[in-house]
Amino acid sequence: MTASSSSSPTGAPTTITVAGERPYDVVVGHHLLGELPRLLGTGVKRVLVIHPGALATSAEAVREDLLAQGYEAYLAEVPEAEEAKTAQVAAFCWQVLGQAEFTRSDAIIGLGGGATTDLAGFVAATWLRGIRVVQVPTTLLAMVDAAVGGKTGINTAEGKNLVGAFHPPAGVLCDLASLDTLPRHDRTAGLAEVVKTGFIADPRILELIEADPAALTAERLDDAAQRTLRELVERSIAVKARVVGEDLKEAGLREILNYGHTFGHAIELTERYQWRHGAAVSVGMVFVAELARLAGRLDDDVVDRHRALLTALGLPVTYRGDRWEQLLTAMRRDKKTRGDLLRFVILEDVGRPTRLEGPDPALLAAAYAEVSRDLPTTRTPVSL
Repeated sequence: MTASSSSSPTGAPTTITVAGERPYDVVVGHHLLGELPRLLGTGVKRVLVIHPGALATSAEAVREDLLAQGYEAYLAEVPEAEEAKTAQVAAFCWQVLGQAEFTRSDAIIGLGGGATTDLAGFVAATWLRGIRVVQVPTTLLAMVDAAVGGKTGINTAEGKNLVGAFHPPAGVLCDLASLDTLPRHDRTAGLAEVVKTGFIADPRILELIEADPAALTAERLDDAAQRTLRELVERSIAVKARVVGEDLKEAGLREILNYGHTFGHAIELTERYQWRHGAAVSVGMVFVAELARLAGRLDDDVVDRHRALLTALGLPVTYRGDRWEQLLTAMRRDKKTRGDLLRFVILEDVGRPTRLEGPDPALLAAAYAEVSRDLPTTRTPVSL
């Protein structure tokens, strides 16, 4: 595969390079604002910082730093979480760009969680058919998943990320200092994507989490847990970098990054995005693990490992049992579906992902039964 990385002594930044037609660096470390000019590149005059309201203070600090370095810097405050990923919000950002007379040599910074970086990337991909974007993810989920890889998108009433573009960033800054104040449930949700990466490509990730899952989900992380979390972030990014460096546009290999996502996205749509992405993907991974087991492709112990590890992190492994038709309809709109043929990323073992195409409807229903719970009138709390 085609990613490279260079590590400095403990505490210094780590750089992971994503290869491809437009290579870029993902920098992991603490207090990385000084890296922005290098990643923005030469010739940039205007920069728009797209951010959620909760990060208004941080966005203003970024703007002031950019102004001090000679840029024309603007702010665009957008809604929180998935509410930002709409055509209306994208149109607002386009309006800001137009009024500020942004040209093809200017740039956008996406500051925030995965929804914000998805939106910022989409706006950058569509303004003048593509301008530079530097992603500055502030959540664990965004660092290990959304901000890296160049997949951008917004949602519609019919499903998640159905409108989007492949648009690699000019660079990504993963400032681990932002995780120090991240709410515990957001950190836990992000760990679902880390677990996913472990199951599809890097078993060492699973071992690191299994060694002390409680330490990673504590209200405050001790020094050992912080070191472990950094290693998990770097390993997860390295996996994604290798995959997208070889397959940017999901022609084959990149599909493995969707492990657990077909069912997970269906939950998100059914719950009108009131579930956190990581919580939905957690259930989605158990669903496809059960599906693979029922299809005779995966051993019981690997399925059990899914449940045990995710449960130890406090992530859900079941979903309400009265939503099958809604979930099935949502899955048929998934981006991996071809015509009427449902496609799922499954495992044959840890680190051995493959595809299961057109599974028997009875097999799907049986897998759903394995993750169902008999609580038809109880919603899972939004805090998941």
